[in-house]
Amino acid sequence: MKKFIAILLALTMIFALAACGKSAETAETETITVVLDWTPNTNHTGIFVAQAKGYFEEAGLKVEVVQPPEDGAVTLVASGKAQFGVSFQDSLAPAFAGDEPIPVTAVAAVIQHNTSGIVSRAGEGMDRPKGLEGKKYATWDMDVEKATIRDVMTADGGDFELVELIPSTVTDEVSALKSKSVDAIWIFYGWAGVACEVAGLDIDYFDFADIDPVFDYYTPVIIGGNAWMEENPDAAKAFISALSKGYTYAVENPKEAADILMEAAPELKANTELVYASQEYLAKEYIADAARWGEFDGERWAAFFNWLNENNLMEEKVAPDFGFTNSYLPE
Repeated sequence: MKKFIAILLALTMIFALAACGKSAETAETETITVVLDWTPNTNHTGIFVAQAKGYFEEAGLKVEVVQPPEDGAVTLVASGKAQFGVSFQDSLAPAFAGDEPIPVTAVAAVIQHNTSGIVSRAGEGMDRPKGLEGKKYATWDMDVEKATIRDVMTADGGDFELVELIPSTVTDEVSALKSKSVDAIWIFYGWAGVACEVAGLDIDYFDFADIDPVFDYYTPVIIGGNAWMEENPDAAKAFISALSKGYTYAVENPKEAADILMEAAPELKANTELVYASQEYLAKEYIADAARWGEFDGERWAAFFNWLNENNLMEEKVAPDFGFTNSYLPE
C-alpha cells in the first residue's frame, strides 16, 4: 500500500509539473507580427536571421513576418494589427505632424546613416548636383524629394529649374540608365548602387548626406505600436534585443546572413550575386560608427525635422525631437 501511494504521489507530481511547464510556456510566449516596408531584401536580413537562428524563440517570442498592405506598415502598426514594422524617418514626418500624431514610435535604426543619393552614367557630369542641369531626372513628384535636390543643387551653384523632370517608372535602375530613358535616379546605394556595380555599369554617384548633414536622417527604421509597447514593455525589449542579435550576426557573417535571407525569400536566389554583394556592403552600414546597432542620435533626428519645418514642406509642423526612442535597445 505504501509503495502504491508513493507511486501515485510521484505520478501526480510529474503531471502537475508538466501542466505547470506547459502553462508557463504558454504564458511566456508572445506572438508578434512584423510588417515589412517592401518585398524582402537586405534591409530586412537581421529580422530573418533572428528568426532562423532562434533568437526570437529564445526570447519567448513567436514572430510572423508579413509584407505590407497598400497603405503601408505605419497604418498596420498604428492600428494594432501588427506590433512592429519597417518605415523611414522622412515618411514618418507627416504621421508625426500636428496635434494628433499617429501612435507609433521609431525604436531602432536599421542602418546608421542615410545611404541614398543620385546615380547616373559615368562621365556625363552628374557626379555633383550642379551637373543635373539640363538632364532627365526620374522623379516621384514628392515635395520632400524635390526640395532635397533643390537644396543640394543650390549649395553647388546649380539651378533646379533647369532639371528635366521625368515621371518615374523605373523598376530596374541598370536598364533605365543603359537605355538612356533617364539620366539620373535617386537610389539607395545598398541595393541599386550595388546592382549597377554587379552589372558592370560605370556610374557616377553623389550622396545627399555627404553634401549636407541635414540629410543624414534615418532610413529605414523599426517602428513599434505605442499602445502595445506600453502594455508589453518586456516583450518589446525582448524583440528588439533579438533583432539586435540578428543584425549583429549579419555584420559579422554577411555571406551566411545572405544565405539565410535567400532561404526565407527564395525569389532572391535569381540575383544571388547581388544579394551577396549588397549584404557585404550593408554589413558595414548597419552599425557603422554607432556604439550599438539601432541607436538614434537625437541631434541628427531633430535636424531633419527642423529642415522640413523651416522649408514648410508639411501642412503642420512636427516636433523636432518627437517620434523616436533608444529605451528598448539592449544595453
